[in-house]
Amino acid sequence: MTRPFYILGVFICLIDMRHGTAVAQIATDHFAVEQDWIVELGPTLSPFQYVRFCQQYPAECEPNFKSNARFLLDSKNLSLLDQINRRINAAIFPSQKIGASWAIAPRFGDCNDYAVTKRHELLQLGLASSAVRLAVVKTTDGTGHLVVVVATTRGDVVLDNLTDDIRLWEETDYKWLKIQSKSDPHYWVGLKSPVVTSASLREASRKTGR
Repeated sequence: MTRPFYILGVFICLIDMRHGTAVAQIATDHFAVEQDWIVELGPTLSPFQYVRFCQQYPAECEPNFKSNARFLLDSKNLSLLDQINRRINAAIFPSQKIGASWAIAPRFGDCNDYAVTKRHELLQLGLASSAVRLAVVKTTDGTGHLVVVVATTRGDVVLDNLTDDIRLWEETDYKWLKIQSKSDPHYWVGLKSPVVTSASLREASRKTGR
């Protein structure tokens, strides 16, 4: 991990141009097996652009302390997450904005704008701030990227502008660097990357229910 990445908070985001893909059928049994939950480590620096974002949108950075933090992941709510992810992926026209401020629902934007827009909508729907968090990752080619992680009753799932699919965090093949703290979204913490399991083993686990 390189210090300039943390200090500057500059994310050179990959862009997904495949907004026209058909909506795939999502089954909740995909998330039914025991999952690898996110484990927070010690405090770390907030992305610099996030600090500026909180100055511009202070309500987005306040904890709301909902009693039931984890989002119930039944078929209806999974469909809701899927619709929000796909709709916002299609609504924002992809554009690289090196060092630019993060914005909610811009016409043109990068991964940061997609992520804060999705989080904004989920908070407006009443989800706990501790259950809807921004996370900094690196893609397989080492590019910095921002996603939304939703803590659900069936695992921590990811809303991502690079795919219309809702995925478990351990199935993303990302290197996980840091995430908003559960207790206060102003603060960020490090986190352990998940143990990556091959697709064939995951499928075998689902079929056997283990």
